[in-house]
Amino acid sequence: MSDPFTGSAAGPATVSVTGPVTDLVTVVGIGADGWAGLSRAARWELHAAEVLMGAARQLALVPEPSAERVVWPSPLLPALPGLIDAHRGRRVCVLASGDPMFHGIGATLVRLLGADRVRVLPHPSSVSLACARLGWAADRVEVVSLVTRPPEVLHPALHDGRRLLVLSADGRTPAAVAALLVARGYGASAMTVLERLGGAEERAVTGTAAGWSPAASHDLNVVAVECRADAGTVALPRLPGLPDEAFEHDGQLTKREVRAVTLSRLAPAPGELLWDVGAGAGSIGVEWMRAHPDNRAVAVESRPGRAAAIARNAAALGVPGLEVVVGAAPAALAGLERPDAVFVGGGVTVPGVVEACWEALRPRGRLVANAVTVESEAVLASWHGELGGELVRLAVSRAAPVGGFTGWRPMMPVTVWVAVRGEGER
Repeated sequence: MSDPFTGSAAGPATVSVTGPVTDLVTVVGIGADGWAGLSRAARWELHAAEVLMGAARQLALVPEPSAERVVWPSPLLPALPGLIDAHRGRRVCVLASGDPMFHGIGATLVRLLGADRVRVLPHPSSVSLACARLGWAADRVEVVSLVTRPPEVLHPALHDGRRLLVLSADGRTPAAVAALLVARGYGASAMTVLERLGGAEERAVTGTAAGWSPAASHDLNVVAVECRADAGTVALPRLPGLPDEAFEHDGQLTKREVRAVTLSRLAPAPGELLWDVGAGAGSIGVEWMRAHPDNRAVAVESRPGRAAAIARNAAALGVPGLEVVVGAAPAALAGLERPDAVFVGGGVTVPGVVEACWEALRPRGRLVANAVTVESEAVLASWHGELGGELVRLAVSRAAPVGGFTGWRPMMPVTVWVAVRGEGER
């Protein structure tokens, strides 16, 4: 059988299908080079499809087959299960940009249908093409997607000398990236916007963040950034213990030395959820999320003014996804997703708070509570006697002027109680 699009020999014998055709969704990655850049196997799948799904731009890259064409609705995710079910029993092929498993629809379909019902034929990703054009080693580049996320998620990635590839949402993203870099003190950073990678109209636009034109780029673009800090820019590491000055606060802030120890005992792992109860400035929740891009946190704070400051801190420090719940614990905890770890920074002495946090924890979840008053310290000692765990007392002094000399000014000592669900209960 000849391929009607190329005239070359091709057919089912060249394609290995691992499940019933009627129950299999094939995802074909396609680049800006369109049909010409597809493999023979990919072309055959598109030719054999009874239903072809994708964005209008992607569908336009494929010569007219006999398949029914379905343009993705907006928003897509809520409609996707119904679209797939509506065409069950037919040979369905889905078009995706580049590598469907790299921030693409392929991974979404696998989560929805299972790996046994999805077959993926990838195309080089925009990251691979960008690194090839720039001469960058792909394993030494940090990739940040802004396709469905705000520009603020770039903050944790900004470090002098680092190379970043930013996946753009549209043609306005490069200007938004430049504005963020300038505001953060990285205006000297070199930027290259790579448009329509792999296509006949591919082009690269270069400049610096400080000198970037606000004019929109083509919607299909990737932004390459070589981070260069301006003089005086303060580095904000990803390790716990950011400077206290990095947070907006009214005095209710877990100080950096205590914060570093607290987070070490909370032990954030990728993908875990934290409750930050009595969050104050939200510093614990913010640093928990900065530890890994997949981490999540809920900050519970009873005062609306502080809650608003938490949201501003989260955006300014690169974790705008931090959820803020305005309300008093324990009532405000009802209905929240069960956490992997809980920090109680305020409200230890409020009846029911520690009980609610402990009962909500997942198996092997960690509860860390801090106390600075005699009354709250007594509460922690009582819980330690009931549930076990560890008690640690921190005493920190900071050097400060004493006349013409330097002396030590002690901070209030902090008692830290750490308990792991399922360990030491009695």
